Amino acid sequence: MGVIALEHVGIAGIGIYLPERIMPAKEIAKLSNIPENVIIEKFGIKQKYLPGPKDTTSYMAIEASKAAINDAGISPKEIDLLIWGGGQHKDYPCWLAGLKVAHEIGADRAWSFDMEAMCGSMMVAIDIAKSIMLVRDDVNTVLIASGYRNVDLINPAEPSTSFMLDIGAGGAAVVLKKNLGRNIVLSSSFKGDGSFSEDCVVPVGGTKNWPMKEGDVKDFYFRITGDPAEFKKRLSEKTTPNFFRVIRESVEKSGYTEKDIDYLAILHFKRSAHFGVLQELGLKPEQSTYLEEYGHIGQNDQLLSIKLGLKSGKIKDGSLIVMVGAGLGFVWAATTVRWGKI
Repeated sequence: MGVIALEHVGIAGIGIYLPERIMPAKEIAKLSNIPENVIIEKFGIKQKYLPGPKDTTSYMAIEASKAAINDAGISPKEIDLLIWGGGQHKDYPCWLAGLKVAHEIGADRAWSFDMEAMCGSMMVAIDIAKSIMLVRDDVNTVLIASGYRNVDLINPAEPSTSFMLDIGAGGAAVVLKKNLGRNIVLSSSFKGDGSFSEDCVVPVGGTKNWPMKEGDVKDFYFRITGDPAEFKKRLSEKTTPNFFRVIRESVEKSGYTEKDIDYLAILHFKRSAHFGVLQELGLKPEQSTYLEEYGHIGQNDQLLSIKLGLKSGKIKDGSLIVMVGAGLGFVWAATTVRWGKI
């Protein structure tokens, strides 16, 4: 079980950045007109992080990247490639955030590109990085940097997107090294369904509704374009099976079974869904971390969960970790990692 190839990629360091500003459940309840106990108990949000004046999307990724580099004990000049795996909602439209991050942290040898698979981005970026590293002899150290503040695009008073009330802001980064000898990235699995591609969108600001009109700014937030009840019904029918599909496929391709999972680094979503996933996989609550003190920070949730799992002792040498998430569009993604030395 779990054969590690001689050529492999390992996680050398993880960095997290959280803004200073916090919005408690009480304030979310007031803005959304949903009772506070429902926000806490059903939505699973005790508080979430909001960006302050300095917290541009790139700034949060820069700070997380510095922390990841420090955690890995490397110099920024060792980085061969920097992949932006953060949000599309960046400092400027049509703009490469990765190159900004590389410049600011002193990774002057690195080339860079931006990519996104919404809240599946971290797993996709890790898999892309691994693939590049294993086929190129000139890419040995990769930094994946992410900043996320889609909270700007959420209207708490919009009832059709109440399931997005947990969205907040923050940054995460991970340093990957070829043949590190520890924290090995194993196999990943992905599933997409484009039938949801236009069901939940920001209806203005894109080429489908251009040029922008004077009053468009008031509509610059996510909303369900059709019947919200029908959207949630269709998503409910597909999202649970696809979650388990990518988890199981990622684990099996790595040479293990779901019974071998020690820790699930999963995105934040409603409380019943989180514990329902654990129950289906035969996992105990202490084999994951429910991010009720953080909210949903997009593609940063999985790295945040791992960092918290290490701090709490839930993750130990030898732990089999599965990172899993899903993003609007709709995409499901999972990556298996064997923590500790080979």
